[in-house]
Amino acid sequence: MNRKVQSDFLFAQPSFASGAARVLDLWGQFDDYNRSETTLEADARAIASDWLIVGQDLSDAIQQHEDESDLQAA
Repeated sequence: MNRKVQSDFLFAQPSFASGAARVLDLWGQFDDYNRSETTLEADARAIASDWLIVGQDLSDAIQQHEDESDLQAA
């Protein structure tokens, strides 16, 4: 059950150093988000990502069922 698609693309992935710097950032200067040009683009990216994850979940469930069926048949 391997996750290939990230659903958190809107949020930047901070490093340890930037995380440590946020402790002293009282005014939110280090807050950074991945942005889209338009709201339609952001929505389209989010919906596409959601459906990819649904597809992965279905694939994982099918694979798990097949693995369990193979164990019972053996």
